[in-house]
Amino acid sequence: MHERSLPASPNWYCSRCSDVNGSGLLGVGAKNIIFLIDVSASSCRVTGELVGHRDLVSGFSFCQHPGQSHICVSSSNDGTVRFWDSDSKVLIREQAAHQNSVSAVHWSPVDKNLVVSGDEKGIVVCHWYHTGDTASFFPEPRTIFCISCSPHTWSSVAVGYKDGMIVLIDVSKKGEVTHRLRGHEDEIHSLAWSPVLGDDAVCSRLEDIEATSGASAAEEKSCYLASGSKDQTLRIWNSARGKSVMTLKLPYLKKRGSAVDPGVKERLWLHVHWPKGRPTQLVSSCFGGEMVMWDLTRTGKQRWALFGASSEGQNHSRIVFNMSAVLLQDDRELLISTSMDREIKCWDLASLDCCWTLPTLGGFVYALRFSPVGTGCLALGVGDNMIRVWNTLTTQNQYDTRTFWQGIKSKVTALAWHPKKEGSLSFGTDDGKVGIYEVFSNRPPQISSSYHKKTVYTLAWGPPVPPMSFGAAGGKPSLSLYSCAGEGVILQHDPAKLSGDASDIDKLIRDTNSIRHKLSPHTDLSWKPDGKVVAIGNEDGCVEVYAAPSLRLLCSIQQHHKIINALQWHPDLDAPPELSCLLASGSSNATVYVHDLRAVIENPPECPAVLTEPYRRLCGHTSKITGISWSPHHEARLVTVSYDGTAQVWDVLPEAAVSNYRGHVGYLLCVDWSPVDPDVIWTGGKDFTLQEWRVSKQEFTKPPKGKKMVDLKEKMKSNFKQKKKNKKAPGGGGATPPPAANGEHVAGGGKPAAAEQELSGEDEGDGDGVGSTQSPVPPMAAFDSQRKSFSAVKSKDKPELNPLKKKKPRSMLPISTAMDHRPKEELLQDCITLASVRHGSEPPARCVPGQGEHIHLGLFSDRQALYRMFEAEEEGHVEAGHYNSVVYLRLWTGDLEGALQLAVEKGELSDHLLSIAPMAGFSAWSRAVEAFVKQLCQQQQYLKAASHLLSLSRLHEAVGLLRDHKLYREAIALVKARLPADEPVLKELYSCWAAALEKDGHFSAAAKCYLAAGASFDAAKVIARKNDVPSLRTAAGLARISGEVALARSLALRCAKDLVAAQDWITAQEVLSSQESLLVHRLHFCVAELMTAPGAPWASPNELRLQDRVRDAWETRFGVSRSSVGHRAAAALLEELKLAESPTPTASIPLRQVRLHSALHLTRAVLSWLLGDDGQLVKELWRAAAGLRDAGHFHVSAELCRGLFPDGDVAVLSRKHSKVLRHTEEEPAAAAQSLQAFVHYHRLYERWWSDSARVRGAAPHPAADAADEAEGDGVGAVADDASEDGVGPASGERLDFDASALLSERHAASQAARRSVGEIQERLAAMVLKHGRAQGGQLDPGENEADAQSSASGEPADGQGSADAGQRPEAPETLLSLSAKMTEHQKRLADLPDTIKMFPHPDVVECCLVLLHLGQSSPPSVSESLQQKAKDLLRRYGTEASASKASQRFLP
Repeated sequence: MHERSLPASPNWYCSRCSDVNGSGLLGVGAKNIIFLIDVSASSCRVTGELVGHRDLVSGFSFCQHPGQSHICVSSSNDGTVRFWDSDSKVLIREQAAHQNSVSAVHWSPVDKNLVVSGDEKGIVVCHWYHTGDTASFFPEPRTIFCISCSPHTWSSVAVGYKDGMIVLIDVSKKGEVTHRLRGHEDEIHSLAWSPVLGDDAVCSRLEDIEATSGASAAEEKSCYLASGSKDQTLRIWNSARGKSVMTLKLPYLKKRGSAVDPGVKERLWLHVHWPKGRPTQLVSSCFGGEMVMWDLTRTGKQRWALFGASSEGQNHSRIVFNMSAVLLQDDRELLISTSMDREIKCWDLASLDCCWTLPTLGGFVYALRFSPVGTGCLALGVGDNMIRVWNTLTTQNQYDTRTFWQGIKSKVTALAWHPKKEGSLSFGTDDGKVGIYEVFSNRPPQISSSYHKKTVYTLAWGPPVPPMSFGAAGGKPSLSLYSCAGEGVILQHDPAKLSGDASDIDKLIRDTNSIRHKLSPHTDLSWKPDGKVVAIGNEDGCVEVYAAPSLRLLCSIQQHHKIINALQWHPDLDAPPELSCLLASGSSNATVYVHDLRAVIENPPECPAVLTEPYRRLCGHTSKITGISWSPHHEARLVTVSYDGTAQVWDVLPEAAVSNYRGHVGYLLCVDWSPVDPDVIWTGGKDFTLQEWRVSKQEFTKPPKGKKMVDLKEKMKSNFKQKKKNKKAPGGGGATPPPAANGEHVAGGGKPAAAEQELSGEDEGDGDGVGSTQSPVPPMAAFDSQRKSFSAVKSKDKPELNPLKKKKPRSMLPISTAMDHRPKEELLQDCITLASVRHGSEPPARCVPGQGEHIHLGLFSDRQALYRMFEAEEEGHVEAGHYNSVVYLRLWTGDLEGALQLAVEKGELSDHLLSIAPMAGFSAWSRAVEAFVKQLCQQQQYLKAASHLLSLSRLHEAVGLLRDHKLYREAIALVKARLPADEPVLKELYSCWAAALEKDGHFSAAAKCYLAAGASFDAAKVIARKNDVPSLRTAAGLARISGEVALARSLALRCAKDLVAAQDWITAQEVLSSQESLLVHRLHFCVAELMTAPGAPWASPNELRLQDRVRDAWETRFGVSRSSVGHRAAAALLEELKLAESPTPTASIPLRQVRLHSALHLTRAVLSWLLGDDGQLVKELWRAAAGLRDAGHFHVSAELCRGLFPDGDVAVLSRKHSKVLRHTEEEPAAAAQSLQAFVHYHRLYERWWSDSARVRGAAPHPAADAADEAEGDGVGAVADDASEDGVGPASGERLDFDASALLSERHAASQAARRSVGEIQERLAAMVLKHGRAQGGQLDPGENEADAQSSASGEPADGQGSADAGQRPEAPETLLSLSAKMTEHQKRLADLPDTIKMFPHPDVVECCLVLLHLGQSSPPSVSESLQQKAKDLLRRYGTEASASKASQRFLP
């Protein structure tokens, strides 16, 4: 599905998580997916994935037997072992024989059906591939780290454990232990068998080999096993005798320019690989990513050789976890290695040089951007705290990637190339940092001194706005860097002086636009390529467009109602002017809207415009939009990515879905179009991969829905986040270290630390998680405890419920107390010694009570002896960490200040100590309280800490403490109880609490906080965020009561529109009635109700014309008439209604919305009637009927015409009010003629359907079906119906309208010219396509080259051609002749009056055919003169193929 891709990083701390088969297919476990990579000596390519595990992949192995090498097996922390077919990439079988996480798996090199696996509890399971059977063994109650099957004996298996033990078992004898290999002191990371059985060349050089003796040794040939351990040694064992015969100590390799890391042991993973056919050579990893080739026949420094020593930079930079080898057909042996540095390298074992490097990704791909200056230079922002810059156009190394990590300590979430300066790349991170890298230099990045408080979402380069006043003069840059982050703030950075403070553009927006209320938090921004305007997306779903440099608000787009995630202007690269101002926006409501802002930008309004209707809407995604990219190669094509896991390519103008890509597992986060190939798109997302794919090669065109979407979600669920495990290891064993998913922290005990939370709420491996498992080698007692604990678990016996014994309190004087438990003789001697001290003149020799071996006598001697005893006891308590006991000892001696000081230093202050602290004085008590407050804060006891601050009369500090830890309710209660009502901090607390509540979705509570803070505008806005009818109605009422008139008007109108969409007309009028300024919208909705539900009980009788009923309703219900004044005056209402939007109708707009737009025009028409403006009246009536017709609603348009003009005469507007229309101006007259023609057109079809029904003896056609016939089939439908009916009985009635209005020759000429232009365009396109196919050698079968050549020249292959007016041309048509005809027809169209184009008539040819058909079926109905006129028009303009065919029976 994809061309090139960067896969996820291989899992860390696994003994065998990658393997390669004989055909060069590499399998690598990354997260819970196995990536399949086709490797060769020169390159590699990701060919597919094996998806299905529910947790991290811990092991992977291919079957190395001929004919079965495409079969592989994998193990996982989810406790399953799965068999896969790597060719078809399908699951063959899943086995769940383990009850715990599986830590190792290996396919036997001898038996093609045997697979052995082990889990963290020590269970070994044999799986038989051909039968599906399993057998479980329990050789040792230890944690298994690695397993290796012998390449010589099928039943011999080596198992390495966490505590350094290696066990050889015989699986043919129920897992019987044949040897226990002891010698390593720490974890066994890897095991490798010698490829040759009993090699004498190795035996002759083994250092510790013993002479073979005994019959058993003579009968069994030696086989050697190599092991690598965390104790920094490799050992080679004789499997026949179970003894170590060689020990290799890892060399310390000092890198150039760096010293040996003293903690290098902690970063060690020692993997060993014994290459096939090389029994005297062994490959191992080393400390810092180096790889070493050992020569077992040599000694000293000549024993090993370093990989990649021929040139610098070939080695891995971090520790290596796995190695696997493959022998190519040219006898060249390759070694594949995976490392913590997130790179997969291929090595030539003959030269020890690196062949190629495949970069991998250790986090979500948050951002990808192509450089606008350096063609093909792609930058990636990844969640593993690194930036990758990939030269995608290089031919020598297709993965030519550079990595940047300096100065980055968090996930890279945003990128932006400088539009003019090559190599200048700005980046934003998860921790709010903004910086600029010069990617073609080795300098560290420049970091802005202004940090965001939350994640940086977007970066953009744009022209500077005040207060930054730098320009191109003086060599200073003319562009600023803008950053938008999660706290809703946009900062402007000076790229020439990032150390200076960045400016918040909100202040400029407020000052320029006189805004006093709180601005909605910003979530995205996009500068137009020409730098004149900037679009800013907000959290409430609003998109605001500002003019630079003053940032004056031009318009507000209120189409989205959820947070804006993506904004993108049309690139404006050689695009037509009508496309240069297109803005695409995506939010969390899964719909992409495209807005045409050309009118607003070119002619800025005096007051900011409010747009509620999009230019185009792109529907298809099923989850929120995360990224948008316009094509730089097409006029109006863009690609979007979404949380539904797909990327969608759209053709914007027809709102058509072009292609859908489904190659990712999980949601997508970023997308960009290739700058060099119009068919190539790059995407990245949650699955840690970057993928390149072609639009033309995708199977699907739209995102999945229904069952397809369910299947895709099931696929995405398999990539769920790893659950944190918190199990304690019994005894000295411990749990198996789960493999680290592409870089998750692995702490002591081998368990991954909690991964950092993603922006989306998912877990992801982050950063340089380093560590390993550590545990001392347990003695036999530990072994027994392990065995007992496992037996208890295995037998599932219930634990004994022994009653808890009362815990004895710890002694304050443990040392002296222990002296009382000596032998009896010594205790008796103490009595003699004490008597001599108390009653003798001199103490016994070397006897100092309270010190040394007589410490316990200090309790029975004088005070000085007691103090000496206390000093010794204090030292013992300090060593044991019992600082609380030391404090009490000092209290007993009266050293209260010393006791408090020690308690403060050790964090052992308590309420008791604080209660006695005043005894040491006020200053000592104050210091103790301050220290206790800090201690309580560290213990997260913030309420208690605030209470103690009150005891120091630090009320404001207490309030600040509660506020900083989001205890807003308590902080507000404290302020209101202790401070005046006008205290500024109270308003600040309400505002902070409101922001927190709003973020959590508690909108009602947030509104109450805003009201208490005096921010009524914000209160109304936050309630409206729910976007349902009750919330909008409440918000409008709140804004009206608070005096926010403009906001109340906007919210009431939104609520009313939602009610109208649900056809709740009464409630909609009630909502609008509260706002007098919304009277014109009440009139609009009244008209819409009359059009939709003409039988309303409050309306006038249906016998009246629609416009008369509208006037009556307005006068009785709203008091609007010709004589109204003030805000009810028709002129004021019409002027206000002109600001309402009326988009061009298309077939994609729903009928209810089209009807609402038509009602808008009818409202304007009635208001024009009240003003006496007949010209505007008839034009608005024409627009009301034309909008329904152009949107494809023929039946609704006919109903409207019947309601407006029941007698068919558009000149008679109203008989009730005696209104007749007479037009002297050209445009109104043309509009009236066009409207009259369409009224007659509808009546003509009604007559035709009624006559056809009489002929057939059936009921008339339904109007909707007839509309489909008339508009969908066009002339063809008329011809078919005419040919079927023939000449039947006549109805005998003449037409009751003047049909000559339908036979306008000027409109017929215009329509014929347009048809001719369309036909010539089709022929030109076919000619160009056929010529291109002939040049490319892609002719269809049966099509010869002569045909293509004749098409290229415009000459038909059969010698026949088509003429413009139905005549056969004398000369063959060429590209020039067709172009000349095109020019001629276009000139004819240009010469026609503009009114012909503005107000078109129905299809004249179609009307001629219908009239001639009626003339034959009902002769009296159509006059002879009218029929003759129709025939003349058919002869002149009915030259189209379908029209010519239909007119044959009417023309001689």
